[in-house]
Amino acid sequence: MAISLSMVLLFAVILVVMIRSGSIKPGPAIVAVLFGFFLASTGMAPSINRFMNSVADTINQISF
Repeated sequence: MAISLSMVLLFAVILVVMIRSGSIKPGPAIVAVLFGFFLASTGMAPSINRFMNSVADTINQISF
């Protein structure tokens, strides 16, 4: 849950920055948000969630 919430916040911040900088217009941003929303209700959602969790675990195991 914590990883999921922080990913949502990260993507929200990136989306706002992209809209404000002009690199993405509000229309395509809304389409991207709706795509993510509807993708979350498909059968691919568990696979995407497992993939993102494995990426987060891999990043967490990196030590500098």
